[in-house]
Amino acid sequence: MKFIDVATIKLQAGKGGDGAVAFRRELYVPKGGPAGGDGGNGGDIIFVGDEGMNTLLDLKYQREIKAQDGEKGDIKDMHGKNAPHKYVKVPLGTLVINNATNQIICDILEHNQECIVAKGGKGGRGNARFANSRNRAPTIFEAGDLGESLEVRCELKVLADVGLVGLPNAGKSTLLSKISKAKPQIADYPFTTLTPQLGVVKDSKNRSFVVADLPGLIEGASAGKGLGHDFLRHIERCKIIVHVIDMSGNYGTENVVDNYHKIQNELKSYNYKLELRKELIVANKMDIDNARENLQEFKKQIKNADIIETSGLLNQNLDVLLNRIGDFLAEIKENKALWQLGETEAPSDASYKHYTYEEKQVDVQVINLGNGLWKVEGESVFKAYHKTPISTYDNLLLFNKKLQDLKVFDMLRAKGAQPGDTVKIFDYELEWDG
Repeated sequence: MKFIDVATIKLQAGKGGDGAVAFRRELYVPKGGPAGGDGGNGGDIIFVGDEGMNTLLDLKYQREIKAQDGEKGDIKDMHGKNAPHKYVKVPLGTLVINNATNQIICDILEHNQECIVAKGGKGGRGNARFANSRNRAPTIFEAGDLGESLEVRCELKVLADVGLVGLPNAGKSTLLSKISKAKPQIADYPFTTLTPQLGVVKDSKNRSFVVADLPGLIEGASAGKGLGHDFLRHIERCKIIVHVIDMSGNYGTENVVDNYHKIQNELKSYNYKLELRKELIVANKMDIDNARENLQEFKKQIKNADIIETSGLLNQNLDVLLNRIGDFLAEIKENKALWQLGETEAPSDASYKHYTYEEKQVDVQVINLGNGLWKVEGESVFKAYHKTPISTYDNLLLFNKKLQDLKVFDMLRAKGAQPGDTVKIFDYELEWDG
């Protein structure tokens, strides 16, 4: 299966159904009164975590996802049916981001975790809702609200306890294949691994954890060179960084200390907290000539490093490595602060959004197009236009009242509108009577 870790997609939640205008027509009930029902709510678009998925391939080739609209209200106070929600399954570790603002909407970390990304519109009220002692037979109704529309960017960051990092061909894939049942591509040339590979591992104490073989880094990766951010985004989730170094010096430079510093600099440049994460150094390929000499020089220059000597090819010290990782993870479980230093900031509960009170802003523009033609637009005017269709006389009066409350009439007078001029409000053309 092709590994896809970024996908951009447009979302359109369902529109609410319109309210109905109806009156009771029953035998022996000469004045039955209004009986128009409310419209149903539009469908939400909900992202759901699925532990059985490991790629965003299903989303990559979808340009748009739409939810259904709510049904219209009906006679006899019958409410329209609410539209079903649209559920979108994504792998665990998916970050959903508003592509226009770069704001994090939710972070899917658990199986069956749900997050409402686009909210469906509320159904409009029917005329039965507007009856009162002064107007017992209203023809007022509301249109349903529009559903939320936005473009989101989904980024998959691999969820693994342990991340194997290192220069290309350091032996990470070989290690993963020997300690787990994963079957990564292995060959004797740089850039063998182009996508993250996951393996479930058990140590001798029967403690299990997930290890990720992450694509090889090169100098300049934090600036987007080579695989760049395509690699670095995945390491943010790992609790432990296991830095695999080819002690033979066959790739990179022959100076293994320089190779070590290259990786550290890239991690620090990408996220300044990553170098503070718990690190274990694996001195790999110790079965090759010059490896012992290079290791001694490494220990002289890198003080107090936690180093384990291994040979993935000969299975040397792999049990020691796994037990050490298991001990570190047990320690981290008791103190989560040890690994959360580099975590992406995201809502702790992504199933809801926080709303803060802001003073209502009125957005109205009155534009003189010349020759007695005026144009009125703005978000506040659009809400009144959409919510109050003027297909009935009562709705026309209500729409005029909303325009008056928005100071549209005052603005037209101030700009010099004359009786008989035409005022265009979206699809409506109305005559100005002063």
